[in-house]
Amino acid sequence: MNTSHEPLKTLRIGMVGSGFIAHFHLKSMLGVRNVEVTGVYSPTAANRAALAEAVAKMDLGRCIAYDTLEDLVRADDVDALWILSPNDTRLDVMRTIHRLVKERAASLVGVACEKPLARTIAEAREFLSLAEDAGLNHGYLENQVFSTAVQRGKEIIWQRAVPASGRPYLARAAEEHSGPHEPWFWQGKRQGGGVLSDMMCHSVEVARFMLAAPGEERSALELVSANATIGHLKWTRPEYAKQLGERMKGVDYTRRPAEDFARGTLVLRDPEGREVIIETTTSWAYVGAGLRIQLELLGPEYAMEFSSLNTGLKLFLSRNVTGREGEDLVEKQNAEQGQMPVVEDEAGIYGYTSENRHMVDCFRRGETPIETWHDGFDVVRILMALYRSAETGQTVRFPVDDLEDYVPPVARDD
Repeated sequence: MNTSHEPLKTLRIGMVGSGFIAHFHLKSMLGVRNVEVTGVYSPTAANRAALAEAVAKMDLGRCIAYDTLEDLVRADDVDALWILSPNDTRLDVMRTIHRLVKERAASLVGVACEKPLARTIAEAREFLSLAEDAGLNHGYLENQVFSTAVQRGKEIIWQRAVPASGRPYLARAAEEHSGPHEPWFWQGKRQGGGVLSDMMCHSVEVARFMLAAPGEERSALELVSANATIGHLKWTRPEYAKQLGERMKGVDYTRRPAEDFARGTLVLRDPEGREVIIETTTSWAYVGAGLRIQLELLGPEYAMEFSSLNTGLKLFLSRNVTGREGEDLVEKQNAEQGQMPVVEDEAGIYGYTSENRHMVDCFRRGETPIETWHDGFDVVRILMALYRSAETGQTVRFPVDDLEDYVPPVARDD
């Protein structure tokens, strides 16, 4: 998308959603220039009021908590929307945005959406169609692509190593923690699946990004095959299913569990015709210090690796230091004592700050982000192929014609 107007001096953002991820995005905005958060809508009045209050405390603008989504979309002081609501609500949100823009009741330049873009290929296709029919710039909020380690590591590999020995041929991406914050993540129908949907979307896209040349479309890596295994390792055990049900209202893993472990292998063909491989592992059954992200990129004469828990800052707290449970050292923290890694700038290290800086600048200038809903669509297509492989026990080979309406088993109607 090319700009046809003078860049906006300040991009005024409205947030749809006021949960954990919305507050994470809000923290990252402190590192973004030329932006204000001027509105928020979510169904729970107390939650949207709390986010508006947080905006005021951070001095990120005068944020109004709106009673309806329509009021937020119509607001004169909102230029772009960040869709951060639960997966099962997002398509209806986008339909409302599309309708109001087409009716000229709203004046927006862009819309960004958290991962994954949708729960099925059909939903993702409609998402993309609605945005483009409304003439809206669109950004796919995949933070790991914008991680400081990924951005810097890829830059060095492609500047120094690739010219000397050739393109990379293997990317590994893993993300593991002890489980999501909110009940809807655990409900297969609402979320669209289990950990494969929730977290392998990260792993697939950051791996594709690392394997692609700078400025090269991820679609230049042609999909050949997908193979996956899923498991129910922890949360279906009776004691943990009971614990989960007590902690998460409406979640019953004795009756309808979603997978808490997934492993996937993708074979692709790069523009030179060589096969490259992506290996991914995701889990809600990892109990360690907290959220663990591990990334690797391998080529003929080089290797790159990153682990989010190999931090430069570590603390030791003896058994005599006690306090309430929290996540002040690392996201999904599982302990308050002992040797603890500290992620001193989670919003920056995980990529949220760079991601939002990029999206804000692109929306202000009318430029196409490096992550769009075309990329989000491709990720959903890959996830559905992986789910089909896990369900059938067979490798899925591309092209695949019958995945358009495919729904993972745990997300199907009873």
